[in-house]
Amino acid sequence: MGEVRIRELGQPGDLGWVVLAHGEQYAAEFGWDGSFEALVARIVADFGENHDAARERAWIAELDGRRVGCIFCVAGDEPGTAKLRILLVHPDARGHGVGTRLVDTCVAFARDAGYRRVRLWTNDVLAAARRIYLAAGFRLVAEEPHHSFGADLVGQDYQLEL
Repeated sequence: MGEVRIRELGQPGDLGWVVLAHGEQYAAEFGWDGSFEALVARIVADFGENHDAARERAWIAELDGRRVGCIFCVAGDEPGTAKLRILLVHPDARGHGVGTRLVDTCVAFARDAGYRRVRLWTNDVLAAARRIYLAAGFRLVAEEPHHSFGADLVGQDYQLEL
Protein backbone atom coordinates (compact mmCIF):
# COMPACT_ATOMS: atom_id res chain seq x y z
CA MET A 1 0.00 0.00 0.00
CA GLY A 2 1.26 3.41 -0.87
CA GLU A 3 1.06 6.59 1.10
CA VAL A 4 -2.05 8.71 0.42
CA ARG A 5 -1.91 12.43 1.03
CA ILE A 6 -4.75 14.97 0.64
CA ARG A 7 -3.55 18.49 -0.05
CA GLU A 8 -5.15 21.71 -1.17
CA LEU A 9 -5.18 22.31 -4.90
CA GLY A 10 -2.71 24.98 -5.92
CA GLN A 11 0.46 23.49 -7.36
CA PRO A 12 1.31 24.21 -10.99
CA GLY A 13 -0.47 21.69 -13.20
CA ASP A 14 -3.25 20.85 -10.70
CA LEU A 15 -6.02 22.57 -12.64
CA GLY A 16 -4.99 21.02 -15.94
CA TRP A 17 -4.62 17.59 -14.36
CA VAL A 18 -8.20 17.72 -13.05
CA VAL A 19 -9.53 18.39 -16.56
CA LEU A 20 -7.24 15.82 -18.23
CA ALA A 21 -7.96 13.09 -15.70
CA HIS A 22 -11.73 13.54 -15.95
CA GLY A 23 -11.66 13.56 -19.75
CA GLU A 24 -9.52 10.44 -20.03
CA GLN A 25 -11.11 8.45 -17.23
CA TYR A 26 -14.77 9.03 -18.10
CA ALA A 27 -14.14 8.32 -21.79
CA ALA A 28 -12.33 5.08 -20.95
CA GLU A 29 -14.79 3.84 -18.31
CA PHE A 30 -18.14 5.10 -19.60
CA GLY A 31 -17.58 6.17 -23.20
CA TRP A 32 -18.47 9.79 -22.44
CA ASP A 33 -17.59 12.33 -25.11
CA GLY A 34 -15.66 15.59 -25.01
CA SER A 35 -18.66 17.58 -23.79
CA PHE A 36 -18.03 16.13 -20.31
CA GLU A 37 -14.41 17.26 -20.38
CA ALA A 38 -15.63 20.71 -21.50
CA LEU A 39 -18.02 20.86 -18.52
CA VAL A 40 -15.19 19.96 -16.14
CA ALA A 41 -12.96 22.57 -17.82
CA ARG A 42 -15.60 25.26 -17.17
CA ILE A 43 -15.94 24.25 -13.51
CA VAL A 44 -12.16 24.25 -13.06
CA ALA A 45 -11.68 27.56 -14.91
CA ASP A 46 -14.39 29.25 -12.83
CA PHE A 47 -12.74 28.03 -9.65
CA GLY A 48 -9.24 28.95 -10.80
CA GLU A 49 -10.19 32.46 -11.86
CA ASN A 50 -12.64 33.48 -9.18
CA HIS A 51 -13.19 31.62 -5.94
CA ASP A 52 -13.65 32.81 -2.38
CA ALA A 53 -10.90 31.02 -0.46
CA ALA A 54 -12.82 31.38 2.81
CA ARG A 55 -15.85 29.55 1.42
CA GLU A 56 -14.55 27.50 -1.51
CA ARG A 57 -11.71 24.98 -1.70
CA ALA A 58 -10.41 22.12 -3.79
CA TRP A 59 -8.14 19.24 -2.92
CA ILE A 60 -5.85 16.85 -4.72
CA ALA A 61 -5.19 13.33 -3.51
CA GLU A 62 -1.73 11.94 -4.08
CA LEU A 63 -0.58 8.35 -3.87
CA ASP A 64 3.18 8.07 -3.42
CA GLY A 65 3.50 11.67 -4.68
CA ARG A 66 1.40 11.18 -7.84
CA ARG A 67 -1.97 12.89 -8.40
CA VAL A 68 -4.74 10.30 -8.20
CA GLY A 69 -7.86 12.17 -7.13
CA CYS A 70 -9.63 15.46 -6.57
CA ILE A 71 -12.72 17.12 -5.17
CA PHE A 72 -14.05 20.69 -5.15
CA CYS A 73 -16.30 22.48 -2.64
CA VAL A 74 -17.92 25.64 -4.01
CA ALA A 75 -20.72 27.95 -2.92
CA GLY A 76 -24.13 26.77 -4.05
CA ASP A 77 -26.91 28.81 -5.58
CA GLU A 78 -28.83 29.05 -2.31
CA PRO A 79 -27.53 30.73 0.87
CA GLY A 80 -26.07 28.23 3.30
CA THR A 81 -25.56 25.58 0.62
CA ALA A 82 -22.23 24.26 -0.61
CA LYS A 83 -21.80 22.16 -3.74
CA LEU A 84 -19.52 19.14 -3.87
CA ARG A 85 -18.11 19.01 -7.41
CA ILE A 86 -15.99 16.78 -9.62
CA LEU A 87 -14.94 14.00 -7.27
CA LEU A 88 -12.50 11.72 -9.07
CA VAL A 89 -10.38 8.76 -8.01
CA HIS A 90 -7.97 7.32 -10.57
CA PRO A 91 -8.27 3.52 -11.01
CA ASP A 92 -4.72 3.08 -9.68
CA ALA A 93 -5.80 4.52 -6.32
CA ARG A 94 -9.01 2.59 -5.81
CA GLY A 95 -9.10 0.53 -2.65
CA HIS A 96 -6.94 3.01 -0.75
CA GLY A 97 -9.85 4.98 0.75
CA VAL A 98 -9.07 8.02 -1.40
CA GLY A 99 -12.68 8.77 -2.33
CA THR A 100 -13.88 8.58 1.25
CA ARG A 101 -11.05 10.80 2.47
CA LEU A 102 -11.76 13.38 -0.23
CA VAL A 103 -15.49 13.48 0.56
CA ASP A 104 -14.79 13.66 4.31
CA THR A 105 -12.36 16.56 3.70
CA CYS A 106 -14.93 18.41 1.61
CA VAL A 107 -17.75 17.91 4.14
CA ALA A 108 -15.55 18.95 7.08
CA PHE A 109 -14.55 22.12 5.22
CA ALA A 110 -18.19 22.93 4.37
CA ARG A 111 -19.15 22.49 8.03
CA ASP A 112 -16.23 24.66 9.23
CA ALA A 113 -17.05 27.33 6.62
CA GLY A 114 -20.56 27.65 8.05
CA TYR A 115 -22.61 25.95 5.37
CA ARG A 116 -25.85 24.30 6.53
CA ARG A 117 -25.97 21.68 3.77
CA VAL A 118 -23.97 20.19 0.95
CA ARG A 119 -25.54 19.25 -2.37
CA LEU A 120 -24.15 17.35 -5.32
CA TRP A 121 -25.23 16.21 -8.76
CA THR A 122 -24.04 12.92 -10.19
CA ASN A 123 -25.17 10.15 -12.50
CA ASP A 124 -26.45 6.74 -11.50
CA VAL A 125 -23.71 4.88 -13.43
CA LEU A 126 -21.15 6.18 -10.90
CA ALA A 127 -21.91 3.43 -8.39
CA ALA A 128 -18.66 3.64 -6.40
CA ALA A 129 -19.14 7.38 -5.81
CA ARG A 130 -22.75 6.81 -4.78
CA ARG A 131 -21.63 4.30 -2.12
CA ILE A 132 -19.22 6.90 -0.72
CA TYR A 133 -21.89 9.63 -0.68
CA LEU A 134 -24.43 7.40 1.05
CA ALA A 135 -21.86 6.27 3.64
CA ALA A 136 -21.10 9.96 4.37
CA GLY A 137 -24.80 10.57 5.09
CA PHE A 138 -25.96 12.08 1.81
CA ARG A 139 -29.49 11.19 0.73
CA LEU A 140 -30.96 11.04 -2.74
CA VAL A 141 -33.45 13.92 -3.18
CA ALA A 142 -34.17 13.81 -6.93
CA GLU A 143 -33.33 11.97 -10.11
CA GLU A 144 -34.11 12.56 -13.75
CA PRO A 145 -33.18 10.86 -17.02
CA HIS A 146 -31.16 12.95 -19.47
CA HIS A 147 -28.95 12.59 -22.53
CA SER A 148 -25.55 14.14 -21.90
CA PHE A 149 -21.92 13.44 -22.71
CA GLY A 150 -23.03 11.20 -25.59
CA ALA A 151 -24.95 8.80 -23.33
CA ASP A 152 -28.40 8.19 -21.89
CA LEU A 153 -28.03 8.74 -18.16
CA VAL A 154 -30.02 9.24 -14.98
CA GLY A 155 -28.92 12.37 -13.14
CA GLN A 156 -29.14 12.25 -9.37
CA ASP A 157 -29.21 15.05 -6.80
CA TYR A 158 -27.97 14.26 -3.29
CA GLN A 159 -28.05 16.41 -0.17
CA LEU A 160 -26.38 16.28 3.24
CA GLU A 161 -27.65 18.38 6.13
CA LEU A 162 -24.75 19.55 8.28
